[in-house]
Amino acid sequence: METVCARAESQFGSAVTNAAELDGGKVGSVSRLDFADRDAVVAKVSDTPLTVEAEMLRYLDRESALPVPEVYHATTGCLLMEYVEGDGKFTEAVERDAADCLAELHEVTAEQSGFPFDTLSGPYSLPNPWTESWIDFFREFRLRDVADAAAEAGTLPSADRERVAALTSDLDSLLTEPAAPALLHGDVWSENVVVRDGHVRAFLDPAMYYGHPEIELAYILAFDTFGDAFFERYDDRRGIEDGFFETRAAVYTVFSSLELVRYSGCDKLSSLRGALTELGY
Repeated sequence: METVCARAESQFGSAVTNAAELDGGKVGSVSRLDFADRDAVVAKVSDTPLTVEAEMLRYLDRESALPVPEVYHATTGCLLMEYVEGDGKFTEAVERDAADCLAELHEVTAEQSGFPFDTLSGPYSLPNPWTESWIDFFREFRLRDVADAAAEAGTLPSADRERVAALTSDLDSLLTEPAAPALLHGDVWSENVVVRDGHVRAFLDPAMYYGHPEIELAYILAFDTFGDAFFERYDDRRGIEDGFFETRAAVYTVFSSLELVRYSGCDKLSSLRGALTELGY
């Protein structure tokens, strides 16, 4: 922490008066730094390349209206960014505001699924080669990529891998192509959303790329980030197509469950198996 404080003092030309660790640092450590004569700053330290996180936040700030913290300084192991104060109250007003924010984000589109560079989901790289078909992209660079990695890590048993493989073979009959691939935050769960006074003040820790907005909605549903007020407002703003809640959400939940299995181990297999069983695999 002394090294981080020294770097911050050099960056801002102000003395650090207090450093306090914050909750939510799943990858590395996150601290609030207070200064003698400037606003507080968040310091993130990690073995994960934080220059990638910084570039994702800068991309969102530049290409969208999504509220994200300002990046002040980034190296591979250290990220200094704006501290955004929250009150932690996830009211229905917050849910509707989040729906407005994400509906607007999803209006930013690309000609293909993918991204200009590989991004991150937690400590792991997300491959993002530009791909004409969303379904092909999801099959190859999301489901198969993470299933292979989890199997190699020893956290995905062979029987479950075979079930995932059967699902990937049927994606053409289960999923739909978007009208245009949308810009996605990619990791919208409660610890990545700073709220205050009935509004979303910042979205943190993106895992972004261009793809079908339904995968964003499925993630929010699976992790219970927001409830009915969110989905009703989003449906009013952009529409949610028939079949999403009945089938496609479970397909996308297989991917998020696979990520948990890869990251946390075999004790997270129940959600994966539940989604596969729901789909008949």
